Amino acid sequence: MFRWLPLRRRLQNSRTLFSLTFNHTVASAKPYRILIVDDHAIVREGLKQILAEVSDIVVGGEADCSNRAMQMARKEPWDMVLMDISMPDRSGLETLELLRKEHPGIRVLMLSMHRETQYAVRALKSGAAGYLNKQSAPDQLVDAIRLVASGKKYISAEVAQELAREVSGEHTGLPHEILSNREYQTLCMIASGLPVSAIAEKLTLSVKTISMYRARLLQKMQLKNNAELTHYAMKHGLLD
Repeated sequence: MFRWLPLRRRLQNSRTLFSLTFNHTVASAKPYRILIVDDHAIVREGLKQILAEVSDIVVGGEADCSNRAMQMARKEPWDMVLMDISMPDRSGLETLELLRKEHPGIRVLMLSMHRETQYAVRALKSGAAGYLNKQSAPDQLVDAIRLVASGKKYISAEVAQELAREVSGEHTGLPHEILSNREYQTLCMIASGLPVSAIAEKLTLSVKTISMYRARLLQKMQLKNNAELTHYAMKHGLLD
């Protein structure tokens, strides 16, 4: 017994040291600090309520438009940006591209009411680290934020299906896939029944600019008018 006593003490001391080190590491770990970007106050409040129950995620700020989001991104660093696709002054996809250009290492999770078939692959190609539908369960949202904030990619089952279709060539080469993000946004709005003037007001752009986008997308897609455009959008599931 006497011979084993020093060894036993060393083992006990090692366990104590490990326990202290582990507890210190957990205690000193900082929560992920995220920026929420959505033009609807009720959505931002709902997201904050969900994340308030999570100890390793903190909402450090919020923005209701693209310009405000860019200002906050320039002002301080963020572990992650949770951003909506649809915003009043600039689309989420355009904001994503600007953020990635100014802050190449920034991690952005796109959150949208639009189905994955509409924007998921386009968002990932634009530099998003993940895409999540707003109808997803709260625990799915938390898991997605943790993955993206830690530097990984978040791919839901629905997005994985869209990526698989693209890789397999199932819908590669469709006319709408060659459109720019702004042209694609214009396409969806026209197909939803909005006139050019209403689109211009919604996007805070001139009627002339929206008309130019319309002319470009019709030419690229080899369509003649809004009726053909709307039929195409419905056929390919581009509308909600």
